[in-house]
Amino acid sequence: MKKILLASAFALAATGALAQSATESTGVNSALGVAPKTEDFILQASASDVFEIESSKLALQKGDETIKAFAQKMITDHEKTTVELKALLTGGKVQGNAVTALIEDHKEEVDELGKLNGAEFNEEYIDDQVEAHEDAVDLFKRYATEGENADLKAWAAKTLPALEHHYKMAQDLDK
Repeated sequence: MKKILLASAFALAATGALAQSATESTGVNSALGVAPKTEDFILQASASDVFEIESSKLALQKGDETIKAFAQKMITDHEKTTVELKALLTGGKVQGNAVTALIEDHKEEVDELGKLNGAEFNEEYIDDQVEAHEDAVDLFKRYATEGENADLKAWAAKTLPALEHHYKMAQDLDK
C-alpha cells in the first residue's frame, strides 16, 4: 500500500490541487516515524476511507459470506470516519481538503479487483485490506503521537484502535 500512496502522492502533485509534501509522499516520514503535516494526513486519511468504502462495496457483490461480513463492517466504520473528518473540516477546527473520490491509483486497484471472481477475488481483496490498514495504522499512529492540530490529533488517537482492529481482522482473514 505504501507504493500506492507514494504513486498517489505523485499523481496528486501532478494535478497541483492536492499535492503532498515530498517527505510524506516518498515514505521518508513513515520510515523515520515522523508525523505527517496536517494537510498530508487529511489527504491520506480521506483517500484511504474512500478506497476502503469503494473496494468493500465491490466485495459485497463478489465476496463469499465471510468477506461480505468484513466488507460491510469496513463500509460502516469508514463511512463513520469520513463523516467525522468532514465535521472537523467544516466546523473550522481543522483546515484542509478531504479527498471525496477514488484517487487514480486506488481507482486502478478497484478496477483490477473488479475483474476477479471467487477465491481469487477474496484473496486479492484481503491482501489489499491488510496493506491499506497497515498503512492507515502507521499514518494515524504517527499523527496521534506528533500531529500539529490538537483536534485532529485527538481524532486520530480516538480512531486508531478501530483501525488496529480492522488490521487484525484482515490479517486473520489472510491466513
